Parts: sequence; C-alpha cells; structure tokens
Amino acid sequence: MNLLQSLFGPPLPSVSAAELNDKLKQPKRPLVLDVRQPDEFRTGHITGAKLIPLNELGRRLKELPKDREIVCVCASGNRSRSATKVLVRAGYNAVNMKGGMLNWSGNGFTTKK
Repeated sequence: MNLLQSLFGPPLPSVSAAELNDKLKQPKRPLVLDVRQPDEFRTGHITGAKLIPLNELGRRLKELPKDREIVCVCASGNRSRSATKVLVRAGYNAVNMKGGMLNWSGNGFTTKK
C-alpha cells in the first residue's frame, strides 16, 4: 500500500459521463443520485435522477437501495465525490461521476428540466 492509500484509503470508484450514459441504456440501470441543491437540479438534471442534496444525505440514506449501483452526480464532481465516500462507508455500491453535470452537458448528453 502506498503512502496516499494508507492516509486516505483506496481510491473511490468512478465513471465518466460517457460510461454512465452507456449504463443508463442497459436493462439493469444504476440509480443516479444528484447531490446538488434543488435550484441547481431544476436547471437541468439527468433523466430519472433522484435529488438528495449533499447536506441531507446522512439523514436520508434509508431512501436509497443497497442492492443497486448508485452513481453520484453534482455540478463538477466535488460534492458527488464526498457523497460517494459517505455511501461507500455506509455499505452502498456507489461510484462518482467524474466532472459532474459540466462533463455530462459538455459531452452533449440530454438533460431534463
């Protein structure tokens, strides 16, 4: 184990916007968890995403399935990385979408308002 892993733990699992887009076309779709604030969510989100702002996540964990992959999303990837850490520590199968909605939109993928 290298020094960084011993200090911070193993790297968090992550997917790109393109990988998430592909996963959403599969029969066994992951749950997209958007951890932005409601006003950000209203400006555009991934179709079917569940909104739980990061500051509410700890008290709303029971709303999330333990038997399904959860992909955490925010604006740029920072809050979703924090959400992924919380979920992984609580025993969920969670991954972070790198680059957030900026990456999603930048790749030309559709959003819902």
